[in-house]
Amino acid sequence: MSMEDKLAVTVALLKRIAAEYSPAVFANSYGAEDMVITDLIARHEIGIDIFSLDTGRLPTETYDLMQKTGEQYPAKKVLVFFPRAESVEAYVNRNGINAFYDSVDLRKECCRIRKLEPLARALSGKKAWVTGLRREQSPTRTDMAHQEFDDGNGMEKFNPLLEWTEKDVWAYIKANKVPYNALHDKHYPSIGCAPCTRSIAAGEDVRAGRWWWENPEFKECGLHAKH
Repeated sequence: MSMEDKLAVTVALLKRIAAEYSPAVFANSYGAEDMVITDLIARHEIGIDIFSLDTGRLPTETYDLMQKTGEQYPAKKVLVFFPRAESVEAYVNRNGINAFYDSVDLRKECCRIRKLEPLARALSGKKAWVTGLRREQSPTRTDMAHQEFDDGNGMEKFNPLLEWTEKDVWAYIKANKVPYNALHDKHYPSIGCAPCTRSIAAGEDVRAGRWWWENPEFKECGLHAKH
C-alpha cells in the first residue's frame, strides 16, 4: 500500500471514529506516532479529544514537546492527567524512589500507579480510545487489529497507524513540519519515563531501550495489555 493510500485510510478511520464512537479520545504519549495522529486530528478538524499522562518521571525533552504541541495546535488542547499523589507517595515510601529496577512486579506496580489509574480516569465516560501503536514496534503488538474491543477498559480501541512503518511516520513528520521529541535525534526511537528509557545501538530493536533490564515478552506497561 502506498503512503498516500495509508494516509487516506488513516484519516477515514479517524473520521469514522469521531462519527460513530463519540465521545472518543486519543492518548498522546508524545512519541513520533502520536504526533502524527495529533497533527491529523488537528489538520482535518476531527472531533476526537486528546489527552496525555504525565507520570511525574518524564524526560525534559518530553515536557518541551508538550509546550511546543500546545503552541502549534492551539485549537486542539491536550488535557493532562496525573497520578494520584497519595499513591505515588505510598509506593516510594514503601519501596524506594527507583524500586521499579528491583523486580518486574514492582515495575508494573509503578506503571499501574503512574499510568493505568490515570488512564482509567481519562477514559471514563468515553466510547472509544485511539492509540499510536504500530505492528512492527514490538513482539507484543504483532497480533493487534485496527479495531479491537478493550476488555480491560470496556470500550473499543483503535490503532490507526498499525500498518505504518517507521519510515512512513518520519516521512509524514518531515513533510508536514510536525514537532517531535528531541530525544528521537539521539537514538531514542521509543520514549517513556526517563529512568526507564535509554538510547539504542545500531541494529537493536526499536523498543530495546524501554525497560532494557527485562525480557522482551514483559515489555509493556499495561496500557495495551490483552485482558
